[in-house]
This record gives sequence, structure tokens and C-alpha cells, in this order.
Amino acid sequence: LARHPQFDAGHSLHNANVYPDRPDRAYCAWKDSGVVTLDISDKSNISMIANLNYAPPFPGFTHTVLPMFNREMLVVTQESVRQGGEDWPKLVWLMDNRVESNPIITSTLPMADTEDFFNRPGRYGAHNIYENQPGETSFISEDLVFGTFFNAGIRVFDIKNPFQPEEVAYFVPEIPEGAEANGINDIHVDENGIMYVVDRIKGGMYILELNI
Repeated sequence: LARHPQFDAGHSLHNANVYPDRPDRAYCAWKDSGVVTLDISDKSNISMIANLNYAPPFPGFTHTVLPMFNREMLVVTQESVRQGGEDWPKLVWLMDNRVESNPIITSTLPMADTEDFFNRPGRYGAHNIYENQPGETSFISEDLVFGTFFNAGIRVFDIKNPFQPEEVAYFVPEIPEGAEANGINDIHVDENGIMYVVDRIKGGMYILELNI
């Protein structure tokens, strides 16, 4: 049943991540059903290890689940799908995953000023994060999180203290000519810390250098 009918997107898989470090696990964002960890060691008999759902009391639409294996953590995003903060709050969560069957929320990443961004055109809230793409040409970090926030741009967070994460950098472009809003949507970070940031509306791709 829909729990927030005016906002809910349904109980279905949005995104799944499988990494070489744990090829027997799938870390799944299951929209209004929250975070799901699957045991995929036997592809003919997949089983659920954990399901953590925070909706309710929060709105749903879990978008991405990023495991941080050395720190036994999960970084989880929701997706804002309404204009002007109508479905606020859509957040980025940090979770303790030391007990794999029982992930525990430890904190959320700090969000930019709501009064400012609610009054700008477009969506305001979380969307995606850089997912530590495996490979020699990718930037891998378990201390920094790179997040896309639609009209609030790209934001970088230091999560060395998982109970008190801090924003350390951000970039909010001007609204492109002919566009109704910024739609900062996705990000890749290469091995040199160069960020490739995509606008889903009209802004194209921004190439940014990390300087912290």
C-alpha cells in the first residue's frame, strides 16, 4: 500500500550495486521499500540479508546504496521528485553496516539552506552520489562523498566522523540560458580528482577540479 500517496513512487528496484570486493552481495535501492542487501552467491537462489526502511516517517524513493567495505558503512540517497521542496526531506543517510543483517542509521549529510533553494526553480533534495566506480581511472574514497542535489548543485562531504559529517565543497552553476532550472543529476570522479557533473535539463556537462 502507498504510505504517502501524493509522493510515493512504488515498491520496486531503482538501482543495484555489485562490487568486485563483494561479488556475492547486491546493495539495492528499493524506492519506497528502502535499503535492501541481497545474498547473490547462488544466482538461482537469491536471498535477502537486510531491509531497512525509513518511510514512514520520511518520504520514500531510495535511489542509491553505496557500500564502504573497509569502514563497514552504507551511504544511501533518496531522490527528490517534486519541485520546490514539496517532498522534502530527501536526504543522504550514513549507516553502520557492521552487523550486515541490521544496518543502523548514524547520521544524515548536512543540507544547504532550505529557504534559499526552496525558492529557486526546480527540485531541491538529494539525488545520486559518486559510487566509487571500480577501475584504475576512478577516484576511490571512503572519507569523501560526492552528491548531486538538482538545483543545489554538486556537494562534497567529509565523512571521516560518521556521526558528524561536514560539507567541504560545493558548486552551483548559473541556470543555463533557456532552461527553467538547474538539474544537477549525476557525477563521475576520475583518478586525479576531476569531477564530471551532468545536468539533466539543459546544462550539459561541467568539468570541475577538486581543490580541498
